[in-house]
Amino acid sequence: MTERIVGLLALISVIALPLYLYTSGHQFVLMLFIFFYPLFMGCIWISGGLYFWFQWERQWSWRPAKPPALPGNPLVSILIPCYNEAAHCTETIAAALGQIHSNIEVIAINDGSSDLTRLILDDLSQADPRLRIVHLAANQGKAMALTMGAMAARSPYLVCIDGDALLDPDAVNYLVAPMIHHPQVGAITGNPRIRTRSTLIGRIQVGEFSSIIGLIKRTQRVFGRLFTVSGVICAFRREALEECGYWSLNMATEDIDITWKLQLRGWNIFYEPRALCWVLMPETLNGLWKQRQRWAQGGAETFLKYLPKVGALKHHKLWGLLTDYYLSVLWSFSLAITSLFWLLESSSRLSFSETTASLPPAFTGLLLGCVCLFQFLTSLLIDRRYEPSISRALYWIIWYPFVFWLINCLTCLRSFPIAMLRSRGRARWVSPDRGIEEKS
Repeated sequence: MTERIVGLLALISVIALPLYLYTSGHQFVLMLFIFFYPLFMGCIWISGGLYFWFQWERQWSWRPAKPPALPGNPLVSILIPCYNEAAHCTETIAAALGQIHSNIEVIAINDGSSDLTRLILDDLSQADPRLRIVHLAANQGKAMALTMGAMAARSPYLVCIDGDALLDPDAVNYLVAPMIHHPQVGAITGNPRIRTRSTLIGRIQVGEFSSIIGLIKRTQRVFGRLFTVSGVICAFRREALEECGYWSLNMATEDIDITWKLQLRGWNIFYEPRALCWVLMPETLNGLWKQRQRWAQGGAETFLKYLPKVGALKHHKLWGLLTDYYLSVLWSFSLAITSLFWLLESSSRLSFSETTASLPPAFTGLLLGCVCLFQFLTSLLIDRRYEPSISRALYWIIWYPFVFWLINCLTCLRSFPIAMLRSRGRARWVSPDRGIEEKS
């Protein structure tokens, strides 16, 4: 079965199923799914996050905050792909060079930047021999930039960060140590923290990365497989990258794709919350929309690409990830279709079934709100060790369901059909929105 047939069947199913349930009088079943699927997944994330915390993180907090030593003092290569990063690359490289593990090399890849990035990188390389620069003549995309950096690197351990990310001084130790002690670990994903907090959107993301993304990664690690590493901070074993052919050049999100390529090859991926990295995120609706649309398209492309490849029993741990992803897409289409019918029936005399949906049901809405609040409190308990001021974001995170759920639903509705039906070309990047605070 080809990818295109799989994509067409998946697209038809997420549209046809809610349409059938609504028009055939099974609205109650549809409403149960719409309001209890996020409730169920929220409980799963809370349980998985607490288990991860009790099993590993709780004992870390009892010990002195001392990063693990790297036996043999191995060379570690830090790869920094840069495209029009003149405003941020200096502090990013300074943080990378400031690691407590001194045996490092930093490789900045200038991916055909049109601003002053090239000149700044060349000047910085003169000041520290540990910094090397790779210039690409034209913009080839982040996947190609990372691949070129990996080819130039001399270390078996590669730490990859974005051109605006600030590594904590001990991040390299936390990222590389698991690969030294566990030969089957092919990648480690770190813990990105949000720097831009000058608007409501920025502040909500502070809580989102803790209460949503952080808990999801902990839960997925408990079950043995991750949907994606964090492209802004992750580390790879060179051997694992070579085995799976490095990063794919035609995927919207290279980090999701490389995660699946590694796991299909049998490599394990760990989540290391102590490996901190401070990042810039969009603080405007337009910037947030573009970012989440790219994430949604990347997830859809990954689903389309790897669904036909995970049928073997040895890949059974990946089945849950694909099932959860499919259900989340089905949830988005179910919510959109139900809302559309409800609006049409409420504003006119049209009737599409014998009964009319009631949106939103008061009890389930209240229950979902309580679970969301408990989820935020759980993340506060876990993540305050890494960011003591995280409690300030708890007030703003109450807006998460209204802002981010709606945007994620809409980007899924737009990106899923595109990924299912359109051929993939070379993925190239543009300069993203880095926040209002950083523009001043």
